[in-house]
Amino acid sequence: MKQTDDRSRRGFLKTGSMFGLAVAFGPGTIGEAFADSKSNTIKREATMTQTGAQRGSQQADDKNAIRPFHVNVPGAELIDLRRRINATKWPERELVSDATQGVQLATMQKLAHYWATDYDWRKTEAKLNSYPQFVTNIDGLDIHFIHVRSKNPNALPVIVTHGWPGSIIEQLKIIGPLTDPVAYGGKAEDSFDVVIPSLPGYGFSGKPTATGWDPQRVARAWAVLMNRLVYKRYVAQGGDWGNAVTEQMALQQPAGLIGIHTNMPATIPDDIAKALASGGPPPSGLSADEKYAYDQLAFFYKHGLGYANEMANRPQTLYGIADSPVGLAAWMIDHDSQSYDLITRVFDGKSEGLTQEDIVENITLYWLTNTAVSSARLYWESKLAFFAPKGVPIPAAVSAFHNEIYTAPRTWTEKAYPKLIHYNRLPKGTHFAAWEQPKVFSEELRASFRSLR
Repeated sequence: MKQTDDRSRRGFLKTGSMFGLAVAFGPGTIGEAFADSKSNTIKREATMTQTGAQRGSQQADDKNAIRPFHVNVPGAELIDLRRRINATKWPERELVSDATQGVQLATMQKLAHYWATDYDWRKTEAKLNSYPQFVTNIDGLDIHFIHVRSKNPNALPVIVTHGWPGSIIEQLKIIGPLTDPVAYGGKAEDSFDVVIPSLPGYGFSGKPTATGWDPQRVARAWAVLMNRLVYKRYVAQGGDWGNAVTEQMALQQPAGLIGIHTNMPATIPDDIAKALASGGPPPSGLSADEKYAYDQLAFFYKHGLGYANEMANRPQTLYGIADSPVGLAAWMIDHDSQSYDLITRVFDGKSEGLTQEDIVENITLYWLTNTAVSSARLYWESKLAFFAPKGVPIPAAVSAFHNEIYTAPRTWTEKAYPKLIHYNRLPKGTHFAAWEQPKVFSEELRASFRSLR
């Protein structure tokens, strides 16, 4: 491996492992990539007996190898995490009765108590290891991904990309409904093969050691990945950074990509963007849906961009969230007001689309992989106007969730995507739609791509 992981300096690496996690380096055949979870477990156990010299030879001979991946975090790391949570130096309570000063002390203390006393990473680890996981080197960087094939030989391949502060955990709930729709009330002909990669610098993927890994470069890497998996015809899906990457794939038009779906579209017209930038009143003549979106955006631009501005300008400054798990958790859950409100309700004991375990296991993945800062650098790398239309030239589908950062109106969406094949406005769902509303989200993907099969 050319990349140097900082955890090696903490005694984190062991023989036959990388990223601080147990990995078996198999022959890397495409056939292994298509195998089911059980057979992959057998292959992992078999390849663990290979010598280091054999593994090194295989890697040198085949730069395109697809290697099975298995998560096994050392117990000492989990003990250290709990110790750090319990040793948190807390600030005083906020001076207001709401969240206008930031993440509230009561919410964070409830999260920390659950994290240190009730949460079990080993359950998350077993869940991750129940899916076929792989690593392959693309453009000099190891890319981790989950790959689950449907039993339906005519399934449509889809590559699904997470964002920040998401991860592959954000999409685990949609794997079953997409690969086996019949078991979830759907039809066999709506089956998908599902590929879920970890963005560079996120999760179990490698951390870039040089600049240049912007959404455009990630998009090119994803096309290489789908080609390496021998998919000649596929679709792509994403929200947040996943949308940025997916739209760049559409603009690059790699061979095989036939359409995209997004749950956080880029649709803001120029006149709306100018009005928002000036901080003035909205343009006259807006419909009710357009006015709702405008008000959402005006609030986000005034009150919700602090984290993005810091990561876009000074990501390396964020040492605190790499050193404090509670600091990292607060930074991550303060993404947007509507998802934060949902998370607060979850830790108040309310029943929502997310659970306390959902929220904490995603944060724990960031902590254990030490990707707080490396993930933030994507904001620094990107020079894209996040919500501006990009002129996507291929078929596109949009699901507009009610409590997204902004709920894209149909009028704006139709102008932004000239080959719009599906639009639906959903009455419920935040920025983390696949995670929070997996049933509806899966139904949206089935409907979105039905015309392209």
